[in-house]
Amino acid sequence: MKIAEIFRSLQGEGKNQGKTCLFIRLAGCNLHCQWCDTAYAQSGGIEMSVDSILKQIRHLKPSYVCITGGEPLLQADELEQLLASLHQRGTVVDIETNGTINFARLQPYASVCMDVKCPSSGEQSDIGLLDALRQQDSVKFVVQDETDCQYARDVITSHQIPCEIFFSPVSGSNYQPLIRFILDNNLPVRFQIQLHKHIGVK
Repeated sequence: MKIAEIFRSLQGEGKNQGKTCLFIRLAGCNLHCQWCDTAYAQSGGIEMSVDSILKQIRHLKPSYVCITGGEPLLQADELEQLLASLHQRGTVVDIETNGTINFARLQPYASVCMDVKCPSSGEQSDIGLLDALRQQDSVKFVVQDETDCQYARDVITSHQIPCEIFFSPVSGSNYQPLIRFILDNNLPVRFQIQLHKHIGVK
């Protein structure tokens, strides 16, 4: 597998925000979002086998692992092996994905956070994948302006999403119009600022 980095930190976003987490960041991505904050993981990485990854993290005894990227599902075959091993050990696992590749084969081993790309990203997700989400999964819209919020609202109202929905503002954007849009439209979402950027951890 192509690995960008493996590190421990606090989960900065999503339903497990604030929890101690071991991050396994896979290298390689099929998108180039305008506001990407991990551009270094779009390519490159160090080749590691599933066994070597498990050996490296064994002494940490992680109870919670987040698989992120890049786009992890580009390496789905090896990723499934890794997830199966972690699942067998009783490890709780989240996968963060950009919503362009079918993730159904991995759902038996992990919960999925599907990032639905809004117009400001310059990219698009496969909205049809929302139909595969379960209650234990989640959806994230990274929003920069009212156009993004309108797009997210239209997606939410046109799909029966069974899981928690997050609005995460693009770093440096004006939060107030985004919050006002949520309130004015009575959206069933949780507004969530990225914790790790505010407390100074990776």
